[in-house]
Amino acid sequence: MANNRKTSLKQAKRIIVKVGSGVLTRSDGLNTTAVRSISHQICKLIDRGKEVLLVTSGAMASGVKKVSLPRRPDELPKRQAAAAVGQAGLIMEYEKAFDRFGKKVAQILLTSDDLSNRRRYLNARNTLFTLLSWQVVPVINENDTVSIAEIQFGDNDNLAAMIALLMDADILINLTVTDGLFDSDPRSNDNAELIPMVSTIGRDIEKLASDIPGALNFGGMLSKIKAAKKITAAGIPMVIANGNTPKILEKLFAGKDLGTYFVPKTEKLASRKCWIGFTLKPKGLIEIDAGAAAAVLTRGKSLLPSGITAVAGDFDVGAAVELAKPGREVIGVGLVNYSAEDIRKIMGCRSEKIKDRLGYKPYDEIIHRDNLVITAACD
Repeated sequence: MANNRKTSLKQAKRIIVKVGSGVLTRSDGLNTTAVRSISHQICKLIDRGKEVLLVTSGAMASGVKKVSLPRRPDELPKRQAAAAVGQAGLIMEYEKAFDRFGKKVAQILLTSDDLSNRRRYLNARNTLFTLLSWQVVPVINENDTVSIAEIQFGDNDNLAAMIALLMDADILINLTVTDGLFDSDPRSNDNAELIPMVSTIGRDIEKLASDIPGALNFGGMLSKIKAAKKITAAGIPMVIANGNTPKILEKLFAGKDLGTYFVPKTEKLASRKCWIGFTLKPKGLIEIDAGAAAAVLTRGKSLLPSGITAVAGDFDVGAAVELAKPGREVIGVGLVNYSAEDIRKIMGCRSEKIKDRLGYKPYDEIIHRDNLVITAACD
C-alpha cells in the first residue's frame, strides 16, 4: 500500500479501530453516547465493504460505576474484579449499539501470553478471520481478570498494535482525546502545533511524547508512539485522531487531514516475521560490532558469531533475542540457533571454528536471516 495518507485510507480494506478510555469514560462511568457514535461509524465502514476490528477500553469505568466504587481501585485484585464486572456492561452496550444497525459483535479477551505461543497466536488469528467472514465485529480487550505483569500487553495501544500485526491490517486508527501528536503539550501551551505527519519515529519523537505529562504517561501519547513504531516498521500506517470529533471515522476515510499520520515502511512484513519481531518477548540481547550491524541492516545478511561483542541474559536455543549495534541501540529481534552459554563461547570467532570451540556445529549462523526482523527506523 502506498505511503500517501489519502491513498492508504482510501485503499484500506482491513481496519483496526482503537478507542481509548478518555473517549469512552465520563465522570459517572461509561460514555454510552460515545459507544453508540463509534459503533454507528464502524457500521458505515462495514457497509462500504471494509473489515473492522474494534479494540476498546472502558471496562474499568463501567465496572466502577456498576459496583458503586468512589474511584478506580488501587489494589490489583479490586481492579481486576471491577474490570470483570465492567466487561459485561461494556460488551452489552456495544451489542445494543451495533444491533441498531443490523450488526453482530463478538467479545475477544486476550493476554500477551495468548499471542506469544505460536499455536494460540494462529488460533486467535483464525478465529478473528472467521468472525470477519461472518460479518461479525470483534470487540477486543485485554483479559484484565487473569492478567499479571508477565502476560500483560501493558495498555490497549500495545494490544491494538498486536492485533494489527496479527491480522495483517491495512491501517490502525487510534482514537484518543487529543487531535494527534503535538510539538509540545497543548494543555499548557496555547502555541502548541499539531504534527500532521511523522515519517520516522526516532528518539526525538519518543522524547517529545514522553515530555507530555499527566494522564498521558500511562496508556497515553508515549504508548501510542511505541505502538506506531511497531506497526510502521511492519509496513502498516497509523493515525492518531480525536475520538470526540463528530463523525471522526467518516471524516478520516473521506480524506480529511485530521490527526497525525505515521508513515509505514514500504514493504509489509509477513505474519510470521511480525510475530517474531513484535509479539514475542525477548529473553536477552546480543550486541554486535559496526560491521555486523551494517551487514544485517543494509545487506540483508544473517548474524554470524564473528560480529558478536557481548551477550546479555540467559536464554535457550530458539528464544527471541534483541540485536543491538554498538551503544546497545536495538536494531532487531531474531530467533537464536544457539543458547546464550554457547554464544559466549563462540562470539568473535569465524563460523568454521564453531566446532572447535563447542565440539559440534549445527548451524553457521547465530540468527538466520529468515528468523531475523529489523525493527530500527530505517528502510
